[in-house]
Amino acid sequence: MNRSGGNRSTVGLPGTGLSWSVEHEASAARGLPNSRRLKPGQLELLKQQCLQILHQELFAPGNDAHRLWSEGLISRLLADPRMGGRNAGLLALIETPEAMAAYIQRARSQDDVKRRSQRCIEAAELAARWLNR
Repeated sequence: MNRSGGNRSTVGLPGTGLSWSVEHEASAARGLPNSRRLKPGQLELLKQQCLQILHQELFAPGNDAHRLWSEGLISRLLADPRMGGRNAGLLALIETPEAMAAYIQRARSQDDVKRRSQRCIEAAELAARWLNR
């Protein structure tokens, strides 16, 4: 069978061994970003969107994590001598809104933005666990 090498989707009927493949035109994906390389401007937009989501979902007024910033609780946790180096480093990422924004802005790729956003979420979860001890 001759194929052009483009993307294709395959649908199978379980238990029958029968399947059907459809090849998609290469032009259908033209203009969409590669999963690892974004066009100029798209990475900055992704960073801003991630920051906005982090602020809305984690640190918006009324959320439990909002107290971390409004009451300076992360700074208190960082001063706690029981806080280990790895945990302190993680908490330092979200000590202030500016620190978190700077951390996200230093991302160099789409995967890096995702990884850094996940670390911010982990830091907020860690802070909540320490405060509830």
